[in-house]
This record gives sequence, C-alpha cells and structure tokens, in this order.
Amino acid sequence: MNTLRQGSLFSLQIPSEWNGMTIEELFFTIWKLPKKLLHRWRMDNLVKLDGKSVNWRMPMPVGSRLSVPFFQTAPFGAEPVYSEPSILYEDDHMIIADKPAGMKTHPNEAGETNTLLNEICYHVSLSGDTLPVRHVHRLDEWTSGAVLFAKHEAAYAVFSRLLEEKTIYRTYYAVVDGRLKKNSGTIKAPIGKDRHHPSRRRISPSGQNAVTHFKVMEKKDVFSLVECRLETGRTHQIRVHLASIGHPIAGDSLYGGSSTFDYQLLHAAKLTVPNPFTNDLVSAESPVPILIKELFSSTQ
Repeated sequence: MNTLRQGSLFSLQIPSEWNGMTIEELFFTIWKLPKKLLHRWRMDNLVKLDGKSVNWRMPMPVGSRLSVPFFQTAPFGAEPVYSEPSILYEDDHMIIADKPAGMKTHPNEAGETNTLLNEICYHVSLSGDTLPVRHVHRLDEWTSGAVLFAKHEAAYAVFSRLLEEKTIYRTYYAVVDGRLKKNSGTIKAPIGKDRHHPSRRRISPSGQNAVTHFKVMEKKDVFSLVECRLETGRTHQIRVHLASIGHPIAGDSLYGGSSTFDYQLLHAAKLTVPNPFTNDLVSAESPVPILIKELFSSTQ
C-alpha cells in the first residue's frame, strides 16, 4: 500500500481492492475507528481526498489519495524523560520497544517517571512531535521483552481492539521449576483476584476466561524452558497458569517459584502485529536475556 506522512496527515493511495469503497466504510467497517474521533474529524472537515473536502458516502476512486489527520498535536501519555530505549520496530503508527527486567511499563502514580513509557515519549519528542503515545499492553515490572506502543489516538484504538480480537500474537519464554511431563498443551482456567493478597491473582471459577498455550523447548537439571503463547491477556496470566500445573516460574516468589533467582525468569520474546493502516504484518523479536541463554542451549 502506497502511504506517507505529510505533517499532521497520513496519506494513502486507494488500492484496487478498495474499488467502490466509501470513506465511511473504511473508517467504520475496516479500521473500526471510535465514533467520537470520527465525529470530530467530520465536524472539523479534516479528512481530504486529493486535497479536497469530500462526501464520506461517495466511493473513493482507485488511485486517489486519502488524507487522514492521525498526527494532530496532543499531550504525551506520560512525561518525556531523557533516555535511550531499545527500539525493536517503529513506523508512523507504532513502536515496539524492549523493556528490561526491573522497569515498569508505565507510571502508576503521579510524579513517577522512571518507566518505559516516559522513555518512549522522549524518543518520539526527538522528531519534534507531541503525540498521545500510549502503551497498548503492559508487562510486569520484572518481566522483560517486547511491548507495543501506539503513536496516535486512532492507532491506540485499533491495536487495542486487535489485541482483544486475538490477532496480535505474543510469545513468551519462561524458565519454570521442575521438568514438565507433557511437552505441549493448553491451560484453560479463569483467573480472578486473590482476596487475601492485594496484588496476587488465582484460578477462580468466577474469574475472567484465560487461555495459555505452552510448548517445552528444553529441560535441564531442575528447570524447563517453556514457550508460551497467550490467547488472552489477564494480569499475571502465565505466572498463574504455570503455577497451577505445579511448575511455577523460577524466581517468582509471589506464586511459589524457587528462590534460585532474584526475580521471575519470564521474557516476552516476540510480538506479531497486523497493521491495517499500511496492510503490513509486523513481527519483532526481543533478544533472549543472558541469564536464560546461559541456562539453555536452545536459546543460543
């Protein structure tokens, strides 16, 4: 798809497969953008076709150029703080960044600035932009790996929906205690809050549906290296599910993991994200942490 950015506008050339499609169909049916956002664009007459105002219900000619006001100035999602985050992938709509263990994904309280979102906002500010950058999902403080950020309001809405629709794939590596008997399987167990602990989750019949697919990559000594793919994204999902089958993540004291390591060995290894704005399938991989590489040969 022929796309480019022109200041605050995202411009794309209408492809042949969109022949006869209207702007309304693209916005409401294909991209499924928020009605409030679209109402603002329509009232302010911000959407153009070949540089001119157009009826949103008229078909867009193949080869014409649609301009959409994605990049309007708006406050950052967090205060920009100087740093050099590790960027795994970036385009006009998203950033996939590599979060180190021990760093929060985003601020949880006023005045908190030592998070990955603060660093990403600073990174975006270097290009001269002030955009409503936000995290689409999060990782626990001591979980490392790939995190997806949206660079504008429409991107946040679309990527959040794709996450709910399970079309964004997330692959994790977990070092667990013990040697699993089954080399692969699926854990389907609802997860809810633990009323006896403010931050812990537990398997609960009244909890939210949660599905984790796992595959054993390697077994060594008293540990197993497990690849996990999330079908849902509940808080602490992998940690709770692996503990529920008797193999908590090594170092995860909250869920009964051994104390061999100072924190849970859980790593978000890969993100695969469809980008409907460019018709691309983006895949980004986070380097395996040295501690896990030293334990297992399959990660070398």
